Amino acid sequence: MLYTSETIQQLTEEFSRLPGIGRKTAQRLALYVLKMPTDEVRAFAQALVDVKEKVRYCSVCSNITENDPCAICAGPKRNRRIICVVEEPNDVIALEKTHEFNGLYHVLGGALSPLDGVGPEDLKVKELLNRLAGEIDEVILALNPNVEGETTTLYLAKLLKPLSVKVTRIARGLPIGGDLEFADEATLTRALEGRVAL
Repeated sequence: MLYTSETIQQLTEEFSRLPGIGRKTAQRLALYVLKMPTDEVRAFAQALVDVKEKVRYCSVCSNITENDPCAICAGPKRNRRIICVVEEPNDVIALEKTHEFNGLYHVLGGALSPLDGVGPEDLKVKELLNRLAGEIDEVILALNPNVEGETTTLYLAKLLKPLSVKVTRIARGLPIGGDLEFADEATLTRALEGRVAL
């Protein structure tokens, strides 16, 4: 039974298709759009269309960009001898916010997940190997600390080992402000293994 307008129902359906948006949140968003001024709704709709029409993947690193190659790959001050491998473009954004990494990136487009049918051929692994034909000193594996990320890290480490390139992974451990008593055993183990001298 329809308790509201068909248009609101349709907008609610569209919002609920987004990741992390449940039915109630989708309905709240749809009703919020109804209250927005028309010019703001048009700007919002245009931003959605622009994302689909203007944004593409960099032909070098597979990061999102409007210009190919992306600003990072084209940046003259980047260290071209180090490549940081990440799963998704949002990982590049997170690492860039630190202002600590000055090398290049390679976005895999996901992580290995045999249960979901995601194998090496579904990721940008071949493209990574092609990039290593140049003068690369180090590959940093910065994948998520979950089962899929660990599986992908181990796979890539094994694949890259025969090449004459240093392969490292980002450190894992306790977050700043975290309490030891609330940390799980795996996190504590990694923190102990990754300890550094002071």
